[in-house]
Amino acid sequence: MGFLDTLKTKLGPAKGKVSDLAQQHGDKIDHGIEKAARMVDHRTKGKYTDKIESGTVKARNAMDRLAHRDDEGGTPPGPSATPPTPPPA
Repeated sequence: MGFLDTLKTKLGPAKGKVSDLAQQHGDKIDHGIEKAARMVDHRTKGKYTDKIESGTVKARNAMDRLAHRDDEGGTPPGPSATPPTPPPA
């Protein structure tokens, strides 16, 4: 049994708890992702906006998969996620 197999075995029970937390606090997680994206975009002065938007969408999709939102008829992950709003001038 390799290292990754051992790690997966030990973390298996925690996945359910994390999934439950993601379901309960999904709105707060989305808000945090959005806030972090805006801050990074502001600090980089818009130089990496396209990469930040891509990362934001991927983070939301990962959170949705973890919370199993697409299985329960919630918002399906995909490119329809709203990109970060630009920082105030």
